[in-house]
Amino acid sequence: MDNSRLFLYAALAFVGLLIWEQWKADYGPKPIPTAEQQQAPVTSTPVDGINVENINDLPESAIIPGSTETTAAVTAKSGELIQVETDVYDLQIDTRGGVIKSVKLKNYPVDVDEPENPLELIHSESESVYVIQNGLRSSASPAPNHHSIYSAAQTQYRLDDSAEQLSVPLKWSENGILVTKTYVFNRGDYLINVNHQITNQSNQDWNGSQYRQITRSRPLETSKFLYTYTGAVIYNEEVKYEKIDFDDMEETAFKMDSVGGWTAMIQHYFLSAWVAQPSENNLLYSIANRKNNPSTYTIGMRSSSQQIGAGQQGEFNSQLFVGPKLVERLEEISPGLDLTVDYGALTFLSKPLYWLLSFFNDLVGNWGFAIILLTLLVKAVFFKLSETSYKSMAKMRKVGPRLKTLKERYGDDRQKMNQAMMELYKTEKINPMGGCLPILVQIPVFIALYWALLESVELRQAPFILWINDLSVMDPYFVLPLIMGASMLIQQKLNPAPPDPIQAKVMMVLPIVFTVFFAFFPAGLVLYWVVNNILSITQQYIITKRIESGEEK
Repeated sequence: MDNSRLFLYAALAFVGLLIWEQWKADYGPKPIPTAEQQQAPVTSTPVDGINVENINDLPESAIIPGSTETTAAVTAKSGELIQVETDVYDLQIDTRGGVIKSVKLKNYPVDVDEPENPLELIHSESESVYVIQNGLRSSASPAPNHHSIYSAAQTQYRLDDSAEQLSVPLKWSENGILVTKTYVFNRGDYLINVNHQITNQSNQDWNGSQYRQITRSRPLETSKFLYTYTGAVIYNEEVKYEKIDFDDMEETAFKMDSVGGWTAMIQHYFLSAWVAQPSENNLLYSIANRKNNPSTYTIGMRSSSQQIGAGQQGEFNSQLFVGPKLVERLEEISPGLDLTVDYGALTFLSKPLYWLLSFFNDLVGNWGFAIILLTLLVKAVFFKLSETSYKSMAKMRKVGPRLKTLKERYGDDRQKMNQAMMELYKTEKINPMGGCLPILVQIPVFIALYWALLESVELRQAPFILWINDLSVMDPYFVLPLIMGASMLIQQKLNPAPPDPIQAKVMMVLPIVFTVFFAFFPAGLVLYWVVNNILSITQQYIITKRIESGEEK
């Protein structure tokens, strides 16, 4: 079996894996919802043109026996925007709800040719929505949700060059209940600390809970050639890691009791996640709002109720991550958060491959050369298996003329033809499967490396040499795919010709098919296969010459 067939089998295995993942998403076991599937209705009177009855993006409050659901008044569609700048963020907080409406990642441009134009991960536009929301919920006490109006001491905050931390406090009060919501940003970090401090200056106990949620619309564009998951995920010690896509949310409202854990919205290279305190009891939930234009989908968590006596203070704390999927940092923040770097079913292979890739990059300072070094290492690991395969193919190539003679002798008598072939293989000590099995073992490594390269945000806009200034996108001039196609043709010349004419024609077409196929793959992945093919050709050529000259048996 030659490397052209390896490409074919790898492609089939990869497509099969994607089909399996999609089948699990569509038809696999779903989380068992609680008896209550719909959120409690919110009732109020219209204020400034907004009917609170139509606001169905709030989670249920923690019901207290004998209480009546109340909602803080909505006073405007949008409040004042507070500008926040750190060394990694350009960010906007809306005083309506104290919610994060815009986050630009200063170190991640939209395009490699526009370094001055940072990616706006969190945004609110007419056709696309992606916002971070949080607030307090109470069935009997005043509590600000993400539609309530906060006040701020200033409209601009900036992390000074000499400072390591920046705090942005927002204030709300009603009927003796004072709430201070504070966002704390740290230098060089995408993790934000969020604190609600409640001061009860009334003469009654305050009972309420905090909720944190992420709301977004479906992506406007998706790649036709490279599948990456965009949607919600949850994690706790019970379910570990589970995807809840937009279709799931539309079908049924998700609810699950949880201790600690996190909820997130992920997409290619980036994520936003709310991380609960380790021992905090929460209700994980989803909300699908198809009445909006565009439709929005929410994943969130609501804590259990806390009681704060008259004249007392209490607080809720959470962590919010908004940024790139940096594996080492995500591992430090919370258990399982690194799983948002979604390597799929072969995570156990992809993670060590990513680790090796990072190690080589630290060594040489170039992700392209790191891929080349990783290819050399993988080739070295499979050297003996490849050698067995190439020896088998060289022997098959050597007896090729005799096989052709047998075909001419027995014509269409396939039974006698097969008997004669088996006798020839036995005499020459050839194992027909010897060239197949060693290569099949390498297919999972190909798929695992595909995901490692595809999911590594470090490769996004990472330059290699000359015309390749972004290893995460296709080669703009298709040079690498063409080299790969040429290398496949050379390999075919070294391989034994298939005895079946139809199969021979199919094999001749494969280099063209895979050249087109890989033309749309990330340049980093094509680079791996170009280097792998060159090494394979070298090894195969040497072995073939030795077999044909009789130096090896």
